[in-house]
Amino acid sequence: MEELIKKAEDLGIDVEDLLLLAITKEDPKEGIKLRLNLAKKYMEECDEYIKKGDAIQASEKAYKVAEELVKALAEKYNLEEYQKAKKEGRWYTYLLVSASDKLSFMVGDWVSSGWDAGYSLHVWGFHEAKLSIQDILYRIERVRKMLKECEKILKEE
Repeated sequence: MEELIKKAEDLGIDVEDLLLLAITKEDPKEGIKLRLNLAKKYMEECDEYIKKGDAIQASEKAYKVAEELVKALAEKYNLEEYQKAKKEGRWYTYLLVSASDKLSFMVGDWVSSGWDAGYSLHVWGFHEAKLSIQDILYRIERVRKMLKECEKILKEE
């Protein structure tokens, strides 16, 4: 099984997300709940990396929070982007951007604010490794707000 997972990841397949999509397809409430719990776990990991002074890993964990929350909300509201991701078997970045825009109109601009902050951290904090701990704190707080607001909406799931 480990070899299979490694091969899939080498091919760029996000095994975790593929499993979550499959779970959500069969049991939408459970899939959404799992995504919310995963986002909370990533936020805890982000906070640990901040304490260690690791801006690169903290940035990526904050991005993962935003990513999971957009997916969970898109699944809850059964957005077209979720339907496309389900059909394709994966979420593409353009789907996440489009979903965050639609969700912002539906539930509040904190969605696009959190998504934009998370994606900026993903690019400049993680991939480009250009940001310090001080540079990332404001954006992480925007992602944290997104998490708090999502918990209110998704708690019944």
